[in-house]
Amino acid sequence: METALIIGASGGIGSAIAARLKQQSVTVISLSRSQDGFDLTNPEVVDKALSNLPGPFDLILVASGALEIDGATPEKTIRSVSAQAMMDQFALNAVGPALVLRHAARLLPRDRRAVFAVLSARVGSIGDNRLGGWISYRAAKAAVNQIVHTSAIELARTHKQAICVALHPGTVQTAFTQKYVGRHPAVAPDEAARNLLAVTETLSPEDTGGFFDWAGKPVPW
Repeated sequence: METALIIGASGGIGSAIAARLKQQSVTVISLSRSQDGFDLTNPEVVDKALSNLPGPFDLILVASGALEIDGATPEKTIRSVSAQAMMDQFALNAVGPALVLRHAARLLPRDRRAVFAVLSARVGSIGDNRLGGWISYRAAKAAVNQIVHTSAIELARTHKQAICVALHPGTVQTAFTQKYVGRHPAVAPDEAARNLLAVTETLSPEDTGGFFDWAGKPVPW
């Protein structure tokens, strides 16, 4: 791997991935809202920033996301659903990655293997949902899984060696999860970064369109 684009690089997982790649002498371009004003929910900002990038990239990873937006916490019941909170979740966790994927064909090479990965979450799995709750976040992650899967089909027509996947990083010790970790086992961001990069290195074009966890195991849709 020679070049990488990390979106959401100021977050716990994104910054750890960027740092690990730089340690491997990979040329990394990082974009984030806090450091670069890269607002993933603003189509004009996304298009302007990505249109000015040179490319192509061997790895593009969208690590942006939020469990709470504007103080709205995950719902425990459908009775707590707020239209605005749900729209905010979709804007950041589903529409945002879709806006980046619009540029994938130009930013990925056609003559060699490349990976486009979006951080999703196991709670976005419909088949694995046994607890309920967290309706807006679950629905947004299920939506981004569909966006990734559909984009992978289209991308494969022109980029035969491209791998476009959704990845579940596991529970990671970041500001994103600190209120919700509880007794669940969690790993440090650097360990999560190592795990995720290992998955991106082992996937093949036959895996494109898939949903995989931090260990490279398929996650049910």
